[in-house]
Order: sequence, then structure tokens, then C-alpha cells
Amino acid sequence: MEDLSPFIENINHKTHLSPENMERLIAAFQVVKIKRKQLLIQPGFVAKYRIYVLKGAFHSYVIDDKGNEHTIQFAVEDWWLSDYNSYIHQTPATQFVEALENSIILQIDHQAEQQLKEANLELATLFRVMAERSAAYLARRIVSNLTQSAEERYNEFVAKYPQVVQRLPQYALASYLNMTREFLSKIRNDKVRKK
Repeated sequence: MEDLSPFIENINHKTHLSPENMERLIAAFQVVKIKRKQLLIQPGFVAKYRIYVLKGAFHSYVIDDKGNEHTIQFAVEDWWLSDYNSYIHQTPATQFVEALENSIILQIDHQAEQQLKEANLELATLFRVMAERSAAYLARRIVSNLTQSAEERYNEFVAKYPQVVQRLPQYALASYLNMTREFLSKIRNDKVRKK
């Protein structure tokens, strides 16, 4: 049995659930082991699950019509992910979600989440708070991409997630930060030279 205490702490940081509702929530999630390079979501198929990362690392990305990969999101321990448009609306996904490492996740399917929200105000509040935080994060990311230089975006990411940076493939990080791999290498090399 996996240690679910990080998941419980994550929930408690968002809202206070009664012990009964925490039990209901935990019971609705399934523990799944994922292999590195395994796809959880892919375009054309409906994203059936909201995913919490218990252990491991993932990235979600899209591929443009020229074959270029664009990273939308990373997720490591204690982070959530899905193709939210697909998951919320139950329409075909537009993103790939791939494991960057062997991982362990908790996942809840859309129908189970809907039943929890309809039956219980405390649990509905939890999912509302999660949606609000996700929307706020996305808004900050858009503003950052529009107003900061590539180097500023890199510095901000490294400052916020120093342990995460080392675990991410350079191509995925460069794509997430909206720069080429070559430019990311140049920024990193300049930082090493300045030390």
C-alpha cells in the first residue's frame, strides 16, 4: 500500500475536509503505477482522469502541424495534471501526457468526481478551489510569456522549482519556456561562466 500522506496534505492545504469526506475522496481515487515514456492521455481520446502525482514526473504537450513539440505543463510529486479541457468537457484530448520517469499516480475518473461534487458541498468546494488555482496559474504563465524575456522566464522557473529543473529533459524545458534548446543552453552556459 502506498503512503497517501502527501495527497492528504495537498488536499488539506486547499480546504478542510471532515474525516468522512477525506475517506470518500481517497476511496474515489485509484493508485496506478506508470512506466517511463507511457502515455496517459493522447489526442483523439477523451481524458478520463484527473491525476495527482504521488511519485515521478510527467509533461503534457501538443505537436503543431510542422511536427514541433510544445510543452504545456510539467507535473512532479504533489502536482496535478490532465488535459483539463478534455477532462472537464469530456471531449477528445488535444494534448499528450507522458511519463518522464517511472511514476505512481492517483487518478479519479470524471464520473466519480461528478458524483462526489453533486453529493457533497465540502467536496464540491475542494474541486472549485483546485479549478480556481489552476486558472490563476495559467493566467500567470500567459502574462509571464507575454511580458518577460526568455532569460527572465528561465530564472523564475529555476528559482521556483530548483529540484525540478534537474529532472526535466532540456528539450521539454526549452519548449515550456518558449525558447529553443540552443538558447536554453546559452543561458545555462552564461550562468556557469558568471559563477
